[in-house]
Amino acid sequence: MVPSRRVSRQSSVVRLTFRLSSLLMPLITLHSPLYLASSNPGKLREFREAASPRGIHVEPLPGIESLPPCIEDGRTFEENARKKALHYCACVSGPVFADDSGISVDALGGAPGVFSARFAGSDATDDANNRKLLEELLRADEELRLGQAFIEHFNPLEDHGNAPEVKYQRIRHTAHYVCVIALAQRGRILCVTEGRADGVILDEARGTGGFGYDPYFFYPPLDRTFAELKPEEKFAVSHRGEAFRKLLDFLSHEPNR
Repeated sequence: MVPSRRVSRQSSVVRLTFRLSSLLMPLITLHSPLYLASSNPGKLREFREAASPRGIHVEPLPGIESLPPCIEDGRTFEENARKKALHYCACVSGPVFADDSGISVDALGGAPGVFSARFAGSDATDDANNRKLLEELLRADEELRLGQAFIEHFNPLEDHGNAPEVKYQRIRHTAHYVCVIALAQRGRILCVTEGRADGVILDEARGTGGFGYDPYFFYPPLDRTFAELKPEEKFAVSHRGEAFRKLLDFLSHEPNR
């Protein structure tokens, strides 16, 4: 009985918080597009295609290429998303959303993480970032191989009668994409959403679609890399798609829409 009452109280708090955020939200009308604080054409296409069926128009922030850039020095995806949304919402009266996303690889301790877009340098291309990722994974594999060789040398199996055989095997490089989206208007954060997609990093690229690390990010449920999926297939399962659908759900409950 106690857990039931606890869940009920938590649900009431969530509903109350949502109602208050909706009441405090500045006016967002059907005639006001959602401005994307990014010049990335791949992101713009994905967001537009997802928002259109709900009657929501997504447009790039006017003149974003000539605006002073936001310094993305946050320690987390959420910090960077919030910073970007607040930075760019000062340029227009309408709602602005910004995302920060990247990939975290378990063998690299979660790297590249928030540095995904600039893993190989501040002006790195997707190809350069992917090469850097593979190099770091090879280095991690070699360190693991040396570590296991050390264990075998100082703990020979013949001294442990029933000990399992210790052999080096290339580890399965599990990874996950993360996307955090922040919506802001008139200097205030209105909503923050998050999405995640789990997969495995391959040794070789597969597919020609997508962008970023997509050719190397294998998604087991569909047995393909993100770069092998059609745009609509990818967005249906991706970290960015999940985060954006949560944002659209939030907006669909906003009273002025």
